[in-house]
Amino acid sequence: MEINIKGQLFTQKEIAEKVKQLAQEIEKYFGDEEIVVVCILKGASVFTMDLIREIKNDIFLEFMEVSSYGMETQTSGVVKIVKDVDISVEGKNVLIVEDIVDTGLTLQYLKKYFSGRGARDIKICTLLDKAQKRTKEVELDFVGFEVPDLFIVGYGIDCAEKYRNLPYIGYVED
Repeated sequence: MEINIKGQLFTQKEIAEKVKQLAQEIEKYFGDEEIVVVCILKGASVFTMDLIREIKNDIFLEFMEVSSYGMETQTSGVVKIVKDVDISVEGKNVLIVEDIVDTGLTLQYLKKYFSGRGARDIKICTLLDKAQKRTKEVELDFVGFEVPDLFIVGYGIDCAEKYRNLPYIGYVED
């Protein structure tokens, strides 16, 4: 794989420290209650796996694939569920885990979606927040890092399916 990384934003060590901090915040909020952790595929998979190893609560791990991009770099504005969770969330605590939030479109949709399915409490955890790109109002409950408006890659985040396996978070020119 030809790596065309223009810069590094966060090291592997910085990410690991932030993941531990987020896990502690999540534990403090939920107390000893069970959590349905919903990993948004594919980008949040690496972050989610590291995060759940740090959370002491009993969890149900679920995966959901949602798309508003396809193979494009700009959102289509329409959220499509490609793969839904396999269990009922009715009456349960749901923690949506996302890699990066920009427009907020997907997460606004997912909060309404899980609310409509009867979830008792719905919280959002994101490793990265690109707040300057926000077009939809959505509350992020647990945020790792704020990032500038760059094309972010690494630690599960891709550019045309490349760079997910990088142990750090960097950026490429788009």
